[in-house]
Amino acid sequence: MPDAARVIAHLDMDAFYASVELLRYPELRGQPVVIGGGSRHQPRWEADPSGGQRRRRFARLADYSGRGVITTATYEARALGVNSAMGLMRAAQRAPQAVLLPADFDQYRRYSRLFKAAVDEIAPVVEDRGIDEIYIDLTEVIAARLGDPRDQPGTDALAEAWWCAREVAREIKQAVREATGLTCSIGLAPNKLLAKIASELDKPDGLTVVTAHDVAGRIWPLPVRRINGIGPKAAARLARLGIATIGELAAAEPSSLLRHFGASYGAWLHAAAHGRDERPVITHSEPKSVSRETTFERDLHAVRDRAALSRIFTELCVRVAEDLRRKRCAGRTIGVKLRFDDFRTVTRDVTLAAPTDDAAAIRRAAGQCLKRIELSRRIRLLGVRVGALAHGDDDELFAAR
Repeated sequence: MPDAARVIAHLDMDAFYASVELLRYPELRGQPVVIGGGSRHQPRWEADPSGGQRRRRFARLADYSGRGVITTATYEARALGVNSAMGLMRAAQRAPQAVLLPADFDQYRRYSRLFKAAVDEIAPVVEDRGIDEIYIDLTEVIAARLGDPRDQPGTDALAEAWWCAREVAREIKQAVREATGLTCSIGLAPNKLLAKIASELDKPDGLTVVTAHDVAGRIWPLPVRRINGIGPKAAARLARLGIATIGELAAAEPSSLLRHFGASYGAWLHAAAHGRDERPVITHSEPKSVSRETTFERDLHAVRDRAALSRIFTELCVRVAEDLRRKRCAGRTIGVKLRFDDFRTVTRDVTLAAPTDDAAAIRRAAGQCLKRIELSRRIRLLGVRVGALAHGDDDELFAAR
């Protein structure tokens, strides 16, 4: 297979959390559904007024009060202007009749493991980018299927490689559907940057190919925010320079980009706009820390809400410990994070003599950190973090047990 036929896939599960919930509640298919409620928004069984079988009663956005945010939403809800990270109260104004469900991260992690295992059976060179997306290097899989292009006289090896890539991507999509019952969108491109953009072009259940020849026609008309790595602040700075699309960024003088954004980021902006990206697919990376945090539906008082805070604090420590054991690691630095009602954020940490993955030990150390914080204001967010990790093949980890 020729060097030019490097094929990278970006797989993104479609509205992942919401899609998992629709497996549990199939009667909600086709309806606007928002994920982001608390435990009080669990569906409840009620008697059918017509005298039939019991039916589930779902919470609606119109009845929500609080300051939670949307984790994700079905495409029907998105069509009403409701999107992830939007405040639920604001979303209720746009889609009051949308169904509101609480998040179930244990279930989402289970389906995440299932879809990644299905992909691994077909293409094992995978970079895990989170619970619902991965990069896949298909280059060797395609080469193994096509053989040496020199053995195929008269054929266009590059065109054959992209045709084969589509076939492999279809197999992956089918394997994911069989393993989970869910759909995904896949972008195929010569590199990670273009593959990620491609996977978002034809959602849901898309399969999109973007080659170097397609950059001008398909990528340049898109807004600059479509490039992963250009955030709202950079986009605003580019807008002040009259640059709104990727094509306009590609046409900008490199010297101007370097002057306004610095040598490193300016050079990257120029390369990204032209679809250039040499990053490899990284199949393994050790986590640097493990953390859990929660934002309360109402601000909690350190004294009057002591029991609730203590229970939530313990639950966070238990879940961090479970995450550590699942990742086969333990940590020496235990920290806490608090955000108060005035949005001031405070962190404290302590370093232990030996790494631990024990919930009780994490709870004790995190409690010491809390004693070093003045708790005079109401608390909006509470988090627990374990860092300075030792991993499963680290002698220090097992020596401490």
